[in-house]
Amino acid sequence: MTAESGASLLLVGCGKMGGAMLDGWLAAGTVSRVMVVDRAGLPQSVAGDSRVTLASGADALPDGFVPDVVVLAVKPQVMEEALPSYRALVGPGTVFLSIAAGKTIAYFERLLGEGAVVVRSMPNTPAAIGRGMTVAVANSRVSSAQRDLSDRLLRAVGDVAWVEDEGLLDPVTAVSGSGPAYVFFLVEAMAKAGEAAGLPADLAMRLARATVSGAGALLDASPQQEAADLRKAVTSPNGTTQAALEVLMAPEGVQPVMTAAIAAATRRSRELAG
Repeated sequence: MTAESGASLLLVGCGKMGGAMLDGWLAAGTVSRVMVVDRAGLPQSVAGDSRVTLASGADALPDGFVPDVVVLAVKPQVMEEALPSYRALVGPGTVFLSIAAGKTIAYFERLLGEGAVVVRSMPNTPAAIGRGMTVAVANSRVSSAQRDLSDRLLRAVGDVAWVEDEGLLDPVTAVSGSGPAYVFFLVEAMAKAGEAAGLPADLAMRLARATVSGAGALLDASPQQEAADLRKAVTSPNGTTQAALEVLMAPEGVQPVMTAAIAAATRRSRELAG
C-alpha cells in the first residue's frame, strides 16, 4: 500500500454499519480496492463502482489477494462461524479491524491464530450518517502505520478515540455504544411529559425531537464550551428551566439513575465478552 494508491481492503459483512463505512471510504478515497463478502450483495450506493468487487465467501477471493485490512462487520453472533475461513490471510501485513460488539482481542487471536494483527473497535449507530463515535484498542502486533490506517478508516464515519486498556471498552460500550438509545428514550420521555402537560401528542413529539437534535448540534458546534456551561446559559435565575432542573438534579434525580444504568450496561458488556 502507498499513500497515493490507497489501501486494499476486505470487508466481511456489508450491512447498515459496514455499508456506511464503505460509502465513507470511497468518498474519501481512503481505499483503492475493496472486496466485499456479503450474502445480500452490494448496497445500491456502490453499485457500478469499479473499486468494489463482490465475493460469495472466503473461498471465492482471488488468488494472491492479500488485503492491507480485513474489516469484520458481521453480526457478533455469526462471527464464530465466519472467522476461521480467513485464517489464511493472517500475517504481519494484514490488520483485522473488528467493529463487532463484545468480541475481545483474545477471542480474535483464538479464532485467527496468535499471530493475528488485531484492532478492536466499538462504534455507535450515528456512524450510519457519518456522526459516529468510535473507541479502538490495538494488540501488540499492530504497527504504527496499521494503527494510522485503521484510524483513517474509522474516521470515515465519525470521531475516533484510542485507549491502551482493552477493559475500558466495556464502559465505552455502556456510554457511547448504547448511549444513542438513552437519548432516544429521553425524547420519548420529554414527549410523554409534554402530553401530560396538555400538548397534543404529535406536537409534543415534534418539540422533543427538534429540541434534542438541536441541542446536540449546538453542543457539537461549541467544542470550547463545557456541557455544564451551555446548561447554565439556558438557565435564568428563578425561571422555568431552573424549576425543572431542581427536579432533574435532585439527589434522587437523573444522575444516580444514569450512573446505575451505565454500571448495569458495563456489567452486561463484561458478561457478553466472557
